[in-house]
Amino acid sequence: MADNHPEDEPSLSVVIQNTSSVKQDDLFLCHKMSPGSCFLLPHGTRVYNKLIEFIKKEYWKRGYEEVISPNIYNMKLWETSKDAASYKENLFTFDIDKQEFGLKSINGPGHCLMFEHRVRSYRELPIRLAEFGVLHLNEASEALSGLTHTRRFQQDDAHIFCTKEQVKKEVKDVLDFVDYVYTKFGFTYELKLLTRPEENTKDLQRWEESENDLVEALQEFGKPFTVVNRGEGALCGPKIDITLSDAMKRKFQCASIQLDFQLPDHFKLRYSPSDEEKKENVMIHSKVLGSEDKEKGVRPVMIHRTVLGSFERMLAILLDHYKGKWPFWISPRQVIVCSSSNNENHRSYAEEVRRQIHEAGYHVEVDTTDRNISEKVGEAEIAQYNYILVVGDEEVATRQVTALLRDSSCSDRSKVPMMSVDALLDVFKLRIVKFL
Repeated sequence: MADNHPEDEPSLSVVIQNTSSVKQDDLFLCHKMSPGSCFLLPHGTRVYNKLIEFIKKEYWKRGYEEVISPNIYNMKLWETSKDAASYKENLFTFDIDKQEFGLKSINGPGHCLMFEHRVRSYRELPIRLAEFGVLHLNEASEALSGLTHTRRFQQDDAHIFCTKEQVKKEVKDVLDFVDYVYTKFGFTYELKLLTRPEENTKDLQRWEESENDLVEALQEFGKPFTVVNRGEGALCGPKIDITLSDAMKRKFQCASIQLDFQLPDHFKLRYSPSDEEKKENVMIHSKVLGSEDKEKGVRPVMIHRTVLGSFERMLAILLDHYKGKWPFWISPRQVIVCSSSNNENHRSYAEEVRRQIHEAGYHVEVDTTDRNISEKVGEAEIAQYNYILVVGDEEVATRQVTALLRDSSCSDRSKVPMMSVDALLDVFKLRIVKFL
């Protein structure tokens, strides 16, 4: 079950539960009415959507095709994938019309059905299918822990179907993808190669060739890596684990790249080979499927990969990584507009500014209550708004705003220059583009 729910680090099980910023952030809640399934509140959903948007943009650039697959499958699917025997206790199962069904816990088998639904040509490969689908695992109650270990989760899951010759490049491209994403969050990371389990004595040539492909991809990627846990790779193929480090130097395994020999075999996936492949009689990793299958095609290689992993788990990591001080590009509280008084002109202009910023696509709120401006600004600072915009008589007269930055060393509002809303929006655009 190569793309199963990521395992928790022991230190992560208590992360978030004792974090004082959680109530201030008001991002999520866990409720006894649905144990193991978190509620993302409006501000938490803002962060989630930003993560999805970020990954989707990269999918567009990197040639991934987004798909949507069912949440419920007949148990015969899990029997075909060979997961039913080993993992049935981890599935939520139920009967429909006297047949057994289950909620999906992984996307791989469904993506295999998508690949096999029509004849495929070598010209189509690589095919990169990505999905943000909802997954469920029937975790034990004692294993549940906030955002970090849940029964319901989503991840940036993708499966790449490619030829043997394309494996090295595809793996390197995924490594580049991970590096790009983790750098934007300020994460450092370690690369670890997991190799063939000693008890697996089948397809030794295929294992050796695949491990060599991963080693060469890692070498060309150019960052240090270690071959660890030799013999502890998954049964379906060799794997690269990427362990990130947050601002507090804690380590979490989120991203992974897994070669899978088994699912393409179990689902009898094939593609029409090139003339060169026909001449060499190449089946996947030089394995001939049988004379009766030679005209039917070649097995593709399947690569499972995640970058962020579980979004719930990543949200927990980012909460502690940023300590509530979210960068503007992903912040759930980007801007608040505060009127200097309850004066009608102040309130009206504050609403006008809020509307302009909202229409430009940013998360903005407004405080036009009758409290004094120091109290409003102080509350906004505690809530960690990236920008606090103050509007009073002078701002109304000049149609500008005084923009206070979070953590600004300048506490004297009179020393902060005013600027137009259009100029401020240009600053916002630049921060988004630069991931600031």
